[in-house]
Amino acid sequence: MEPAIKIKTEFQERPSLRVVETPTSAEGGPAAAPAKKTCARCLYDEETPAIVFDQDGVCNYCRMHDQLDREYPAGAEGRAILERQAEQIRREGKGKDYDCVVGVSGGCDSSYLVWLAKDLGLRPLAAHFDNTWDSKTAVENIHNVLDKLGVDLYTHVVDNVEYNDIYRSFLKAGVPDIEAPTDIGLASTLYMAAAKAKVRWIFEGHSFRSEGVSPLGWLYMDGKYISTIQKTYGGMPIRTFPNLTMARFLWWTGGRRIKKIRPLYHLEYRKEEVKKFLVDQFGWQWYGGHHLENRFTAFYHSYFLPRRFGIDQRVNGYSALMRSGQMTREEGMRLMAQPPHMEAGLLEMVRKRLGLDEMEFERLMNLPRRTFKEFRTYKKDFERLRPLFWAMYKLDLVPKSFYLKYTSRKNI
Repeated sequence: MEPAIKIKTEFQERPSLRVVETPTSAEGGPAAAPAKKTCARCLYDEETPAIVFDQDGVCNYCRMHDQLDREYPAGAEGRAILERQAEQIRREGKGKDYDCVVGVSGGCDSSYLVWLAKDLGLRPLAAHFDNTWDSKTAVENIHNVLDKLGVDLYTHVVDNVEYNDIYRSFLKAGVPDIEAPTDIGLASTLYMAAAKAKVRWIFEGHSFRSEGVSPLGWLYMDGKYISTIQKTYGGMPIRTFPNLTMARFLWWTGGRRIKKIRPLYHLEYRKEEVKKFLVDQFGWQWYGGHHLENRFTAFYHSYFLPRRFGIDQRVNGYSALMRSGQMTREEGMRLMAQPPHMEAGLLEMVRKRLGLDEMEFERLMNLPRRTFKEFRTYKKDFERLRPLFWAMYKLDLVPKSFYLKYTSRKNI
């Protein structure tokens, strides 16, 4: 299958753990760690950024879930909403090659979303941000699904030397947000594909019922943040990376009126059932864990965050499944007690690709911890423009989760 729209440039690839002190008791032996206060409904505890517990012991993230659950009903009502949206998209897309854009990564959610768009009678254009770290499994999943469904692919490939330099810059900055460039690059790629295809609708494959919402203290991203980090620590300027500046963002949303919607919000989305469906229909392959279809993303989730910052983002998904009744607390705690999945040789591959010997890598992994608040970002602009972003959320120009997290002064 030859895509009708394709931007693809090939680039050649250029080629001791942190000490934790153990508390001691008055008798000199190890002291029992005080129990952390944990939410009565999910696995978030008192160390979760900006967490607040109500009188029932339920955290503000669970209450956010309830708010989203009321605003985005699933079941028959949700399907009816999707059908109405699809009718509008089909109507606006008459006479065009495509009527919507769907982001694809080779993962479960995005693969299912392409099928869902076709099932709704739409003509999607798939869009992929290739940061040159895709696993073989992810690439095969993308092509197996798109080939069978007859969906064209728009791909933006970043120069791997430039992109690896951006990753090194984030490591040097000492912040946890080293995967922010991937999320920003994907967001820009979706807008670029929609603008080129002259369509106004973008489908995103996020489900708050199965993924949750990551606190800003665990992941923050915006275009100014990325450019600041790269100018401060990088060895080369940004050229091929599709950064999302405020000007580009406002042009695509306000000028072009490109809308983003999350169809999975309106489905009783059961991930294990979806994975079986994808395997049966497309020969789709599982890659070991949520977000692990990309090798650097796998390093970020399975090694970097847990070791460098003591953050295990699996708690987001397991807590979301508990809130939506798909997982018990006992099962969530059992899964969290298991180490994250990490493929053999991944750490060595990451170090080699980034051009870091073991000593330099260890030095970077033990730098003082810093946060996005110590760098120039758009966060204050988002807060100042909160009324504008409320209107944009109401018009489906930004997701509600963006409005709730990025424009709030509480940093949830």
